Amino acid sequence: MNRIDRLSAILIQLQGKKIVKAAEIAERFQISLRTVYRDVRALQEAGVPVGAEAGTGYYLVEGYHLPPVMFNREEAAALLTGEKLMAQLSDHSNRKQFGNAMQKIRAVLRSSEKDFLESLEENIAVVSRRPPADSEFPNRFLSDIQYALGKHLMLRLDYFALHSETLTQREIEPIGIIYMMGYWYLIAWCRLRHAYRNFRMDRIRNLTVTEVSYDRDRHISLKEYMEKYAEPAAYPHVVKLRFTAGMAKKLGNLRFYYGLMEEQVVGEWVEMTFLTSHLEWFGRWVLTVGKEVEIIGPEELKGTMRVLAKELHDHYLSDQGAI
Repeated sequence: MNRIDRLSAILIQLQGKKIVKAAEIAERFQISLRTVYRDVRALQEAGVPVGAEAGTGYYLVEGYHLPPVMFNREEAAALLTGEKLMAQLSDHSNRKQFGNAMQKIRAVLRSSEKDFLESLEENIAVVSRRPPADSEFPNRFLSDIQYALGKHLMLRLDYFALHSETLTQREIEPIGIIYMMGYWYLIAWCRLRHAYRNFRMDRIRNLTVTEVSYDRDRHISLKEYMEKYAEPAAYPHVVKLRFTAGMAKKLGNLRFYYGLMEEQVVGEWVEMTFLTSHLEWFGRWVLTVGKEVEIIGPEELKGTMRVLAKELHDHYLSDQGAI
């Protein structure tokens, strides 16, 4: 990138945030801090009102605005890809807002870029294995959660825990959101449990953004949470099962809730691959399927199933003896 293009890009970066650190600019453009200082000085000498706070960063003086931003072809294609991803991987609230934003972006594109996007649109697809949204869970809270995160406001929610099949009311202080393994998760300090918890967003039945603020500095960052708590979940168990065709059909959407990643028909069987972090919890579900499932792997799950089956056998055997 030549210097003129870089100066323009730095100006856009400054307009995008309240404060931009010199280190952020250096990292983005792979330049030294000394070069950053020279570039900012060049902008100031050109009449751009760039202010600086010692030890904090640079900012544009209130009231200064750039002319409307023009996107090149590659940027327009990237935005279209983002729109396709949002349509499949986001919830109703964010999808609507992103659609509105894309309409505004399309309005400022040159005619050639608009034609390019129209020809490209039918040639990009994102396929999601996520099951259809349950009407019991509205799936429209992502925008509210983002607002609460930005304003440091406490959330009140009704949350359905799948493993215990119970609905509880929680008051939480959000620290971040994560998309992984096909779902959005809200990471927060739970006032009920007095600990950090992750809440799968599609299990939230009701959510209210309160006017109660909290001190964000009391909590760890999302990055620290991932490093401290989420590392084991980043390496889940890969489970491969073989179901009879009849049972595979009966499972319906339930297979998605247990982490289905892939399935294929093999003769008279249907083989499915799951990701799970809790083999015992997963094994208890497999136990309900009875003899219409075979475990391909891992061996550890087979051992878990033997323990669970013996536990069940001993339970009813002792019951029979008592009679």
